[in-house]
Amino acid sequence: MDAIIIGNVPRVPWNNDKLTGQKSPLKLKEIWAIRIRLQLGAKTRDLAMFNLAIDSKLRACDLTKLRVRDVCLGTHSAPGDRYATENAAAGAIRDHRANAG
Repeated sequence: MDAIIIGNVPRVPWNNDKLTGQKSPLKLKEIWAIRIRLQLGAKTRDLAMFNLAIDSKLRACDLTKLRVRDVCLGTHSAPGDRYATENAAAGAIRDHRANAG
């Protein structure tokens, strides 16, 4: 990238010499390290959201739109229960099955 000249002062872009684009996916070892830290920190809500994100492969914007009623039927959700989500980018509806945490 070339420096952008504003007035007489050349300015270097903030992301000059940095990698841009899609990040590499988390490795299995990193996923388990995050899960263990959330369990040890007694962060049940964060652990549930993290597990849902990993199991369903949803984007963050789709996860934040979910409500409890979207995932749970009745008072709890058992492993194997099905739920559907709508992808914000493509508008496609995806069917998911809840996994054991």
